[in-house]
Amino acid sequence: MGPFRQQVNDLEPNMVYKYRDSQSHMSSLSNSLSLPSTPHRPTFLLAITPSYSNMSHGKQFTLYTHISGPNGWKVASVLEELGLTFESVFFNFQAAEQKNADYLKLNPNGRIPTIVDHGNNDFVLWESDAILLYLVDRYDKEKRLTVTDEREKYQLLQWLFFQSSGQGPYFGQVAWFTIYHAEKIPSAIERYKREILRVFGVLEAVLSKQDWLVGGKVTIADISFATWNNLAINNLVAGFEGFDFEKDFPATAAWHNKLLAIPSVKSVIDQRAAMLQKH
Repeated sequence: MGPFRQQVNDLEPNMVYKYRDSQSHMSSLSNSLSLPSTPHRPTFLLAITPSYSNMSHGKQFTLYTHISGPNGWKVASVLEELGLTFESVFFNFQAAEQKNADYLKLNPNGRIPTIVDHGNNDFVLWESDAILLYLVDRYDKEKRLTVTDEREKYQLLQWLFFQSSGQGPYFGQVAWFTIYHAEKIPSAIERYKREILRVFGVLEAVLSKQDWLVGGKVTIADISFATWNNLAINNLVAGFEGFDFEKDFPATAAWHNKLLAIPSVKSVIDQRAAMLQKH
């Protein structure tokens, strides 16, 4: 089947999207979907055969990601906030595309996200918070999303390490045991849901005394929490033992709402919802 064209109006203008699906999911689709990017209309590409070479999409970055995965979307939000152009390649995890031998050459961990910076000799980097640090260190010339004070730099790292070790993995376990695991194990589900509440409590203890995690302003430390928190609030612990985010964690809720009001963060949250609805 040859390529066909379709307008996509609800995605972001500075992005080119590529969605990779397995053969079984392509029965009613053509092999590819594309249209030229314009200031108001991005390109949305569907392809069946992954390609990992230096892409010809003309964007500075390629972002390998997943439609529902929060870690990829937080990288997308920082790329957008810094005005960096990129193509998102969405893997189909059910087809284990993230374990493809060619992709493993880029990311031996076989997970998402991974970026390729075509403007820096095709520099490859994986692990979402390492990517955020790279982006602000190299491209945030005005230091809008980072800090310059030596002590605050370590505090920023502290929060990124907490997010990557204490938030993402535990929140992800709730998703695994409630959605994907073949056997329902109530004790595991309860344990990890309570861990989400514990993480919210850690954030509440700090945010009840200050508006942002570090530096008195929004930084990548704050943004790193936004996508997983949003998933937890609206899905993972929604309804769990009378969970009421605004009531139980008022300072954290206020902080989260301020993050959602940032255009780049709101953009990726909305894009994720729109793409999940379509797929």
